[in-house]
Amino acid sequence: MAEKSKILQGQLLLDSGQLEGSFFQHTVVLICKHDAEGAFGLVLNRPLGKPVGEFIIADLPDTLKTSPLFVGGPVQPGALSYLHTDSFMPEADVLPNLALGHSLDDLLEIGENFSATKKVRLFAGYAGWSPGQLESEMKRKSWLTFPASLELVFETLPDELWQKVLKRKGGWKNKLLAQTPEDLSWN
Repeated sequence: MAEKSKILQGQLLLDSGQLEGSFFQHTVVLICKHDAEGAFGLVLNRPLGKPVGEFIIADLPDTLKTSPLFVGGPVQPGALSYLHTDSFMPEADVLPNLALGHSLDDLLEIGENFSATKKVRLFAGYAGWSPGQLESEMKRKSWLTFPASLELVFETLPDELWQKVLKRKGGWKNKLLAQTPEDLSWN
């Protein structure tokens, strides 16, 4: 009997140190969907360095226009995705109170609604895997996993996220890996 593959939705994938030289070196990817058709994720720690308003022509509320835009992954860099949370979201589909969206109309509605607990993060592009591809990468130990949380998604500085999660995983190997510079020639 074939081993049932583990569904990784709601998990963070971290570069295990084997992705040197690739787009995914030192990345943290939130897996938003994972099923028999493949996987969809968003890179949480690759800010583009420019606000959303420079890339989206729509008349967005100022709070969204001035938000940083993140590179969600190398697939379809022009595709818009966003993660949003609020204090009570029964329709959340990634984690409790965390939902994934792609619709500009829904984003406008989210942006116009006032809520002190609302948070939104916008992404250009995404990380995608065909059926069995992510499972194969997991078997090669390309990725480490860690449970996602709203705090890690929205409140941790992107340039500290990979190291922070590795340290939380514990173990001397992960702590050592967290100290690895992006460019090994810096050592």
